Amino acid sequence: MIEGGARLRIRWLGRVPYEEALDLQRAIWDGRSTGRSADDYLLLLEHPHTYTVGRNGDGSNLKIARNELGTVGAQLVFTDRGGDITYHGPGQLVGYPIVAIPELSDGWDAVGHLRRIEAMLIATFADLGVRAWSEDGFTGVWTDQGKVAAIGVKISSGVSTHGFSINVAPDLGYFKHIIPCGIPDRPVTSLSDITGHTVGMESVVEALIPRAAEVFGGTPEVQLGVFPNRDRTRPYDIDAMVSAGVFSANRGEEVPITVRGLLPGEPGKPEWMRIRADLSSNGFRDLKKLMRGMELHTVCEEAGCPNIFECWESGTSTLMLLGETCTRACAFCDVDTGKPGPVDLGEPDRAAAAVEQMGLRHAVLTSVNRDDLPDGGASVFADTITAIRERMPECEVEVLIPDFKGSLDDLETVMTTKPAVLNHNTETVLRLQRDIRTAANYARSLTLLARAKWINPAGAVKSGLIVGMGETEAEVLGTLADLRAVGVDIVTIGQYLRPTARHRPIDRYVDPDEFARYATEGDHLGLAHVEAGPLVRSSYHARSALSSAVARIGGQARQVQV
Repeated sequence: MIEGGARLRIRWLGRVPYEEALDLQRAIWDGRSTGRSADDYLLLLEHPHTYTVGRNGDGSNLKIARNELGTVGAQLVFTDRGGDITYHGPGQLVGYPIVAIPELSDGWDAVGHLRRIEAMLIATFADLGVRAWSEDGFTGVWTDQGKVAAIGVKISSGVSTHGFSINVAPDLGYFKHIIPCGIPDRPVTSLSDITGHTVGMESVVEALIPRAAEVFGGTPEVQLGVFPNRDRTRPYDIDAMVSAGVFSANRGEEVPITVRGLLPGEPGKPEWMRIRADLSSNGFRDLKKLMRGMELHTVCEEAGCPNIFECWESGTSTLMLLGETCTRACAFCDVDTGKPGPVDLGEPDRAAAAVEQMGLRHAVLTSVNRDDLPDGGASVFADTITAIRERMPECEVEVLIPDFKGSLDDLETVMTTKPAVLNHNTETVLRLQRDIRTAANYARSLTLLARAKWINPAGAVKSGLIVGMGETEAEVLGTLADLRAVGVDIVTIGQYLRPTARHRPIDRYVDPDEFARYATEGDHLGLAHVEAGPLVRSSYHARSALSSAVARIGGQARQVQV
């Protein structure tokens, strides 16, 4: 329930693996229960095929042998919510209210929380033309054709996790492999079966949001990702990209027409975006020679960073590991996409030698995405950090990593070396994730950042955003709140600059005053440091950003030597 000064933040996250969603809940719960975040959250999503067993179950109500779950493409997870066994899968809307619960004389109002969720769902179904009700002795929501929604929650330190699942249009055949909620004589149904037509996930979410606001309080701040099987009559940004041939087979040969360097509809470059290129400085030339001599790559060059002249003149750069070819094709990025070559096993030692030769006190490492490798390249990060420490024990090491496709094991491989800063960029707001980040997603990024903080609490966790790609100021402010809620310390925010005519058009040039507001709001939210400005990039002023963060959080982000 919303308390003074708090607000309800609602997020539709799309399809999220169960374990990642569980850790994301725990991160937001930790933020809410400790006071790191003042806001309540309602996470809305769907899961891949998953059977979950709550605290009241022991797995005996699973009717399929556990070693046969793979044949139906499902997994079994024992979890800490109330209730027995249930099913989650595509076509089912799952909601996780992470909200403060009123305290009664004998404890937290758990029963009241369950009843409020039931009332919210019943009102939502009524808005969709479906008559539903609750029943004494049973938790959930029922119709004359059976149970349409299940509820199971956990309350700890006065804040709830877990929540409800609505059968919108799932494959009900998956319920045949369990005794749902341990109730053998009550059928399960869906909104689509009840109404006699396919009900879309988007329409249920739209009906649920105002009812959630009534139950949990306040005017919600809402951000929605892409919906599956969405209403094709509604415009969406990626539809225009498809119509324009962005994803056509001949994209590599097609060069969009520009006029004075601008794509149709693009704004002209303002004066504050003018960059002075000084290729003659000794620092720039020396560093370029060093990188080529050691056969190393820098993201400064590969991604066309606007600060390359300033940083290289001062003797700093961001080394890019694992080659120069990425397995993903994000709409904003200038790094080449294709099939990467073999891993260069000598690269960690050469990178460490370069850091030593430059005399760096703060080294930044990043890489292309290597989805072709079993560990996503995590071991190369770890080996490089170790090699740098062997040569320069006093050097702080910051790593900007990919998402490793959500693998906790791969993240732990990097984090066991205890980098001073673990950076993973969220890149953009929730609404724009699909058409900008291709294989990545918002929930996975938030989960990775939270996990990184848990594994190495003494290290700083950092993320970056690019603006000017079609987001609104309100969406960016909401994203800052999300990053703070999961435990991020440092955020960078910079202007999108289209690398080539084939890349995503620039939507707008963000005024310096808006960047200043982002920094102010980040400070208000409790972020340790926000580096925001037109030319800011992930590793821009990286060392001073860490120093600022350490000063604010009382030394908790200091590097732990190993």
